[in-house]
Amino acid sequence: MHDDDSIVLVVDDTAIGQRLDRFVTEAVADLTRSTVQRLIEQGHITRNDKPTRAAEPLKRGDTISVQLPEPVDTTLVPEEIPLNVVYVDDDIIVVDKPAGMVVHPAPGHPRGTLVNALLWHYPGMNIGGGIRPGIVHRIDRDTSGLLVVARNDFALQQLQQQQLAHTMHKEYIALVEGGFKTDSGTVDAAIARHPRDRLRMAIMDDGRAARTHWRVIERFQQQTVLALTLETGRTHQIRVHCQHMRHPIIGDPMYGVQISKPRLERQFLHAHKLGFSHPRSQAAVEFTSPLPPDLQRILDFYRMRNEHTW
Repeated sequence: MHDDDSIVLVVDDTAIGQRLDRFVTEAVADLTRSTVQRLIEQGHITRNDKPTRAAEPLKRGDTISVQLPEPVDTTLVPEEIPLNVVYVDDDIIVVDKPAGMVVHPAPGHPRGTLVNALLWHYPGMNIGGGIRPGIVHRIDRDTSGLLVVARNDFALQQLQQQQLAHTMHKEYIALVEGGFKTDSGTVDAAIARHPRDRLRMAIMDDGRAARTHWRVIERFQQQTVLALTLETGRTHQIRVHCQHMRHPIIGDPMYGVQISKPRLERQFLHAHKLGFSHPRSQAAVEFTSPLPPDLQRILDFYRMRNEHTW
């Protein structure tokens, strides 16, 4: 249930015992954990219609009501920006986002975002208030690939619940430094804001739980192509986890390594596959996106040099 200024979430088996503040932060993309804690203290977040505490452990069937804060800025300007829409119906839009595009307005990026483009192509998309209408999940500005956007509050609520239950399937393709002795594995390492550099994320014991599954797709002499599946969706998760494995992503200016030839202007990371239950029919749907030309060119370069190590 979702109206103009509130969201109601129901606790399922995946969240039993979890802290209330963490549960709400994971469920509502617009809210930071500190904001959630403040809203709990102010009585704007209740559990079973009663005041509660941030550290309150959740039980199955608990109803969490979130009274949303007033939007910081609701001035959204539709902009005639091309969009690669791979699927659209009355409830959802699946977009293949190009590298270089920010998903929603933020400090330093008030215009030219995916949201600005969506409002031009789909003028009735002022969903849920705030500056992120319909946005269910995000990918970094210089990461390309698939995103699903809700066209109405019903779809937004349904997709947010899937996000919360970790039932969305998100697979990325990355080119990373170094070789792997095994063919697959999992990184399970919590992520939080870097204590000194607020633009970066870092592996922190007191961070938010983060899990990434990886498997090798192709091997070169000094690099490896990985398919990475997100079980959680933390900021910069794949980039930080690859760095943590000591296999940083090629071209990543913040966590990775640069290559001089062939030149790559951004991190080699592409949201290749997206699967979820359709919010209306509950049918399983899946979408795939081929590597964009700038990334395909890098792979072609290594293949032409016969750098496979089989």
